[in-house]
Amino acid sequence: MAVLKLHLDEFDEVDYDLIAIHSSLEDFRLAYFINQQLPITLSRSKEEVGVVVKEGEAFFSKFQYDDIKNGVLWTLIQNQNDILIRQKNADNNLFIETGLEVLRKVHLISELKKVDYFLKIENNAQTFTLSKIISQLNKIERVTAAYIVIPENIKSKNNLIF
Repeated sequence: MAVLKLHLDEFDEVDYDLIAIHSSLEDFRLAYFINQQLPITLSRSKEEVGVVVKEGEAFFSKFQYDDIKNGVLWTLIQNQNDILIRQKNADNNLFIETGLEVLRKVHLISELKKVDYFLKIENNAQTFTLSKIISQLNKIERVTAAYIVIPENIKSKNNLIF
């Protein structure tokens, strides 16, 4: 009887390109400027990317464009967000019953904390060259830098599965 082995590494293949974007723009403004520079039409998705972190659950905005003609899915994802954490007052004072609310910055990809946004391009079988995309992104006035990120080097790449 033949033995068939299935390796889990076969399912761990990355079929997307990832571009990191540093910008002080709000997410909707960045999507607008990307739409002007690239032949895509990003629009805000009703679904947000939810990630459970030690502070609680964080949600990150997502803009998508499904290029049906080329079979490519473009997704702009925010990497940084603030969540409100309620902490108990540890001091023994008059206001012991009051809680303290603190804003904590959380990241979708914690290894790349300085990155503001990611542009994820799925099923790009050399339809679009990444160097041209990065060149166009760097032409946006308030984009400080855009560069390729190798997904295999990211430990928390499971956060990019949505």
